[in-house]
Amino acid sequence: AEESGAHVHFRQVTTARGLDLVRAAKAKGLRVTCGITPAHLFLSDNAISDFRTFARLSPPLRSESDRLACIAAIADGTIDVIASGHDPRGPEDKRLPFSESAPGMAGAETLLALSLNLVRDNVISTGRMFELLASNPAKILGLNAGHIVEGQEADLILIDPDAPWQVDGDRMAALAGNTPFDRLPVQGRVRHMLKGGKVV
Repeated sequence: AEESGAHVHFRQVTTARGLDLVRAAKAKGLRVTCGITPAHLFLSDNAISDFRTFARLSPPLRSESDRLACIAAIADGTIDVIASGHDPRGPEDKRLPFSESAPGMAGAETLLALSLNLVRDNVISTGRMFELLASNPAKILGLNAGHIVEGQEADLILIDPDAPWQVDGDRMAALAGNTPFDRLPVQGRVRHMLKGGKVV
């Protein structure tokens, strides 16, 4: 980024040291952005202490101190994107010894509810959450989307941020519902969705 002036996006930065490098690059005015998943914000390597393959991810879950550094980087604006990390793996890939299992998890259906935890914990505002989920990804990809502007297509969701539900891997729409958040009580549901101004 420094040599060429090119924009460089790091899909997932999950360590304190990595985030320090991104923070320093931004302070120098370099065009560097980065993302993270809710799993790396809310889980540490404690989740794999019993070799649970559903918690085997890429990049791997980090130490608790790294996890806290990630939360701080969300709060101070170092992290630009919260992505689902949606990479589900079927039973044939996960029901293996830990070292032989495939990394990955179903993340699309839990993205909103888990991200809302950051709002409830006063880490970020609701507006900032949607920048991380929608506006910034669109900007990074060069898409004319991710924000509400008169005259643009209405790509909108109506959410109930307080709607309670429980993550259930057996009921996920993903082909494989392997998630390290299985059975976790969460809050936040999409009630209506509009794509291009039409109810989906």
